Amino acid sequence: MSANGTSLLQVEGIHAHYGKSHVLQGVSLHVNDGELVTLLGRNGAGKTTTLKCIAGAMLPTQGQIRFAGALTSRLATHQVAQRGICLVPEHRGIFKLLTVEENLMLGQRKSSPWQLGDIYRIFPRLKERRTNGGGQLSGGEQQMLSIGRALMNAPRLLMLDEPVEGLAPVIVEEIVAQLKVIKASGVSIVLVEQNLEVCTQLADRHYIVEQGRWCTRRRMRSSSRTTR
Repeated sequence: MSANGTSLLQVEGIHAHYGKSHVLQGVSLHVNDGELVTLLGRNGAGKTTTLKCIAGAMLPTQGQIRFAGALTSRLATHQVAQRGICLVPEHRGIFKLLTVEENLMLGQRKSSPWQLGDIYRIFPRLKERRTNGGGQLSGGEQQMLSIGRALMNAPRLLMLDEPVEGLAPVIVEEIVAQLKVIKASGVSIVLVEQNLEVCTQLADRHYIVEQGRWCTRRRMRSSSRTTR
């Protein structure tokens, strides 16, 4: 729980469908100010769909989502983003023909506490490659670019969908260290991740999603539970 215990995000009993497939069946969770919460579960359990509903990319068929006290579950994606919710998708979504700096500037909001110099300070690799095209970056560098671009959009809540999947251990360590810096700045984070070591290093609390439903655990000291 955050120091002040103030709830920033409240997801209350949401359901979601892809056609006739009932993917989410009453998922509820909350995230406090300054907190990092992980969503764990098998592939197909509904973790990504939960993020999409929060971001406004998918409308829940039942239930409510509130952010900073306001109902957001019926807003369009750009309206949700304007309120300070940023999703970094699993595919990263960078523009490969644009340079690193051009990609970052696309996400810039003048009022953001995160400006170009701040991103280069946290992600020195991006500064080194600022004139390179997005398609010339390694997978880890592309992930850093996606996170950096999201930060320039002034998020109050940053959602990351499996940010270290398939990356080399040394890059994973670097991204974990960067996420700790971002969390320490006061940005709340929702992290979907399969790597339990990463989750235990970063998270204040964990949610486990099973077949579109959820349960919670305060701590996870063991990786004996399979989440793949």
